[in-house]
Amino acid sequence: MSENIKKALLIKLMKRRCWGHKHTSYDNLPKGFPSHLAKDVKNIATELIKEGILLSHPTSYGVEVSLNPRMKKEIEEIAFS
Repeated sequence: MSENIKKALLIKLMKRRCWGHKHTSYDNLPKGFPSHLAKDVKNIATELIKEGILLSHPTSYGVEVSLNPRMKKEIEEIAFS
């Protein structure tokens, strides 16, 4: 189940072209997923930040995340496997 969420999350960010300096709010990541999976989506996003696949950008209004362009090959392998 978590692998499916991970793939869907990465594909969502790829479609929105959130690479490097273009980022989206960490709190908005669960949008588009069923409401009962919101906590799982945030936990998986936190794991991806620890792995270096997602970059976090702390701001005055919250944490923003984006895909790590240096890990593009790995991200595409995970998303399309």
